[in-house]
Amino acid sequence: MTIQKFNIDWQESQEEVILLLNGELDLSVAPEFRSALERIVNRADVILVLDLQRLKYIDSTGIGILVSVLKIRDEINAPFLVRNIPPAIRKLFDLTGISGFLIERT
Repeated sequence: MTIQKFNIDWQESQEEVILLLNGELDLSVAPEFRSALERIVNRADVILVLDLQRLKYIDSTGIGILVSVLKIRDEINAPFLVRNIPPAIRKLFDLTGISGFLIERT
C-alpha cells in the first residue's frame, strides 16, 4: 500500500479561497493543515471552500479540525463550503454526524 503525502493546493480570488486537499489527512499532518487554515479561517470577507476530491483518507484528528473550522466560521458568520467529497469519506462523515453541518457545493 502506498501512502500519499498530504499537501494543499490554493486557489484564491477576491470572493473565495479554495483549498484542494490531496493525500491523507491524519495526526501526522494536522499541524500543517492547521497552519494553512490559520491564514484564512478568520477572514469573513471570503468564502472558504474545501475541495476534497483528491483526499484519500481522513482520521478523527482531521475531522476535529473540520469541526473547529465550522465553529469558527459560524461564529464570525462567514461561509464555509465543501465540495467533491469522495464516497468513502462521505460515509465516514455520515457515521460521525458531521455531514449534517457541512454545506456542499458542486
